[in-house]
Amino acid sequence: MKKVIYSKIDKQYIQALPRAVFDGRIIVINTAGEAEKAVGYLLSQDILGVDTETRPSFKKGRSYVVALLQVSTHDTCFLFRLNIMGLTQPVINLLEDKKIPKVGLSLHDDILSLHKRADFTPGNFIDLQKHVGELGVEDLSLQKLYANFFHKKISKSVRLSNWEADVLTDSQKLYAATDAWACINIYEELLRLEATGDYELVKTDEKETIPNYNV
Repeated sequence: MKKVIYSKIDKQYIQALPRAVFDGRIIVINTAGEAEKAVGYLLSQDILGVDTETRPSFKKGRSYVVALLQVSTHDTCFLFRLNIMGLTQPVINLLEDKKIPKVGLSLHDDILSLHKRADFTPGNFIDLQKHVGELGVEDLSLQKLYANFFHKKISKSVRLSNWEADVLTDSQKLYAATDAWACINIYEELLRLEATGDYELVKTDEKETIPNYNV
């Protein structure tokens, strides 16, 4: 049976899905020395998922610089606390690396945010939003893409929390790691579907009832 994916998904259907949670190691990086060791490990991997978090502003005219860079493998995610250590040279080297694919969502915005901390030339970045549209998928948020491809939901409950807090909560760490890790999963499934053609696209209006999420 071919995998069913939808052009659009309404959020009400996502809420009933089981939760997707990263269950690997989460390592918080606070210093330049820790960053150097972490980058050494990451540069030995075959693929990476990336994302950033910025402290939200609730006052007009006030904005913050990106606070967190999360970079994940299939089983380990490093959380680089840029608000504490800045964008160090090892991290810049990682961002400029041209060999390892670094997969994310809406990467243009993330890269612009990172540029506000330091100049660098982006290396091998792959933006999921530029690829899923080739399958006919129109809803491009991470939450909707994950629900569409894997029939699980990614919680966004702490998205607007304080990412510059002295200590990140367990919920913040899990949220950040899950987002970066999820990008790898979506990309690898996207490659599989493109290679095999083993999918059926169902064109839906986002308010239509989606019959089921069976693969």
